[in-house]
Amino acid sequence: MRAQLARVDAVLVQALIAAALSFAHLHDVASAAGQDGWKAWAYPVSVDLLLVAAWRRLRSGEEKAAGWCWFVIALTASLGANVATAGLLDMDAVPSWLRILVAGWPAVAFLGGTLLAHSNPNAPQVAEDVVVQEDAVESASVPPALPEVEPVPAPASAAVSVPPALVDHARKVAAEHHTRTGTPIDVATLRARLGVPVPMAEAIATHL
Repeated sequence: MRAQLARVDAVLVQALIAAALSFAHLHDVASAAGQDGWKAWAYPVSVDLLLVAAWRRLRSGEEKAAGWCWFVIALTASLGANVATAGLLDMDAVPSWLRILVAGWPAVAFLGGTLLAHSNPNAPQVAEDVVVQEDAVESASVPPALPEVEPVPAPASAAVSVPPALVDHARKVAAEHHTRTGTPIDVATLRARLGVPVPMAEAIATHL
């Protein structure tokens, strides 16, 4: 147990030292590039926050491409400051391109942090759920098929008189059925829709 705690303490101390050195290097580069006062201290905070946001996106397992992109950008800014302060850069005569990069960093960090914090990795799943719900609503709106009823044949000698108004109504019912199903209406369905006896339904069907 003590050995494990010792390893954890060593890693924590090493992480604190590395963070402090990187923080100081970023501050020195920002200060040398003309960002004095509190602004020079804000730059390392901005870089570290972008690193943390990108790392959290990578750990979440969603949209890893965006996480890796901003992680590399923030890591490049941190490593660049560490290398620049190793004697490779004249801190008293910073080149113009570095001043431009330092001055433009806040906009880049704001864009990256906003995209990482407010992007919606679950949007495709939500869209699929909406499509499934719409399909369910459409299925529920289609009326169920009516059960087929075996027609009882009427005597051949029976003559059924059909009112013209009923024939007109039957034509509307048949047209709606054909539009909805693509097939002509049969006698059983016509009888069920009109609520008339089988002989009258057969007589109406002859007028359609």
